[in-house]
Formats: sequence, structure tokens, C-alpha cells
Amino acid sequence: MNDDESISKDRFFQQLAQLSEAMTAAHGKDFAMGALVLAARFIAEAEGRARARTEVAGAATAEPAAAT
Repeated sequence: MNDDESISKDRFFQQLAQLSEAMTAAHGKDFAMGALVLAARFIAEAEGRARARTEVAGAATAEPAAAT
């Protein structure tokens, strides 16, 4: 990992820490943890949805199978 990437990741971790602290202060620890888990789930499911769209698009453009 190069220095620019490391610095960029550190900034995101700092932003996550600040956001987590703000959410905890405003709505409590359970809310903050739940929101972050939902965000992680959204990321994971978005990758799955993108993969499914690619597969469907590939199937839609494929030649139909010949009848036997």
C-alpha cells in the first residue's frame, strides 16, 4: 500500500469515527452500531445486485439455444 492510499484510508477512518461519535451522542450506542451495520449490509448487497444485473444483461444478449 502506498502512502497516498494509506493517508486516504486514515481520513476515512477519522470521518467514520467522527460520524460514529455524533450518532452515539445524538441517539445512543445501539443506534450508531445498527446504522453502521446497515451501511455495511447495503454495501454487500449493492455488490450482489450489481453482479446480478451483469449476469441478467449477459443472458439477455446471449443467442437463444436451438430447439432440439
